[in-house]
Amino acid sequence: TPGSPRRRIDLLAPRPRAAPMKSWLARAGYSTLLRLLTPLYLLRLWWRGRREPLYRQALGERLGFGYAAAAPGALWLHAVSLGETRAAAALIDALRAQRPGLRLLLTHGTATGREAGRALLREGDLQCWLPWDTPGAVRRFLRHHRPAAGVLMETEIWPNLLRVAAAEQVPMVLANARLSEKSQAKGERIGALVRPVASSLAMVLAQTEADARRLRSFGPTRVQVCGNLKFDLSPDPQLLARGLLWRQTLDRPVVLAAVTREGEEMPLLQCWAALEAPRPLLLLVPRHPQRFDEVADMVADSGLKLARRSQWTEQPSDEALAADLWLGDSMGEMPQYYAAADVALLGGSFGRFGGQNLIEAAACGCPVVMGPHTYNFAEAAELSLAAGASLRVADIEEGVSRAVALARDPTRREGVQRALAFAAAHRGAAERMAHEVLGVAGERLP
Repeated sequence: TPGSPRRRIDLLAPRPRAAPMKSWLARAGYSTLLRLLTPLYLLRLWWRGRREPLYRQALGERLGFGYAAAAPGALWLHAVSLGETRAAAALIDALRAQRPGLRLLLTHGTATGREAGRALLREGDLQCWLPWDTPGAVRRFLRHHRPAAGVLMETEIWPNLLRVAAAEQVPMVLANARLSEKSQAKGERIGALVRPVASSLAMVLAQTEADARRLRSFGPTRVQVCGNLKFDLSPDPQLLARGLLWRQTLDRPVVLAAVTREGEEMPLLQCWAALEAPRPLLLLVPRHPQRFDEVADMVADSGLKLARRSQWTEQPSDEALAADLWLGDSMGEMPQYYAAADVALLGGSFGRFGGQNLIEAAACGCPVVMGPHTYNFAEAAELSLAAGASLRVADIEEGVSRAVALARDPTRREGVQRALAFAAAHRGAAERMAHEVLGVAGERLP
């Protein structure tokens, strides 16, 4: 009936606007291209499944088929990869605290994200792949699951997904949203495709005021600054305790190269091999698990003595204790690595990758040395610098020099306290975002 609550909520739901011809042509071209690329997309997933078998599971879901029985009215949350899934954990906890009995539909795009997401599920929840962004696939996905509302994490703006969600009257929220200047410039070049769907978002919950300003340029009308969910993540105390125990067994300083990217390891290893003995222990953790063997081969070629984390269980072996370098070839143990280190070199910041999440390092009490490229985490990097929890260098050579000096500094505990204080000072984003998300979902939730 016209006066019913459901009717009032539907009237508030975002609806697609009549797009000008330029936008229509952009969307039509985009959709046609994705349809043509679908066989290559599936082939790529199968290829990646050689090393990560999860990519070969439930392939039908990638095209909007073969889903498990849906629970209509669930809150849908999409966390594409591992980093977004970890951030989503804080939001999910806050949502459940504010709405006991909440049912969750959790989707991902990568194997690491889906694997980490399993730990977030409760009875009545469902997990699946987000479909390829063709109109038919996303329409089948939404009509099968019929979520009360959708939450996309950080930067996940998919044109057809948002357009079909608006047509199906599923209000969408972009949470923990960030947009760098570089990404804004890219978005401007395809503005005819992005602007109409970005404008359909029911709510954007930005990390910083700078992110909010850049996001508003694409048309969303409701944009709020809520902070960064990653400040609300608490490291696993068991992993922290094990990392501290590792540190106590070592009779030398420890430098962590945290979440490194392709092209960063070789210059790092060259700098490390050139250090005079006795060197600190280098703990090297590549971002992508499929590169573990590749990086191990680089270490072997460098002449450094290697020990792999996968070769022991609780405590490092005698061979590991005598090694020059530990390769962190495990998943889900970053708090353990940070706790074992005296200082961390921030991966992704020495190559042009925009940096990595330095908040996790601070929460574990590990000071950070970062390179020049931190545009994906610009405000967090600046806040960390101001708090004395990190320092910035021009290149990897300077980074190694400063990190080794800090690791050997007898007053390094002061950096630990500054890092912990920095992490604690910026909590609260999860509670704020959960309140806004539930406000958008409203009475659609069962």
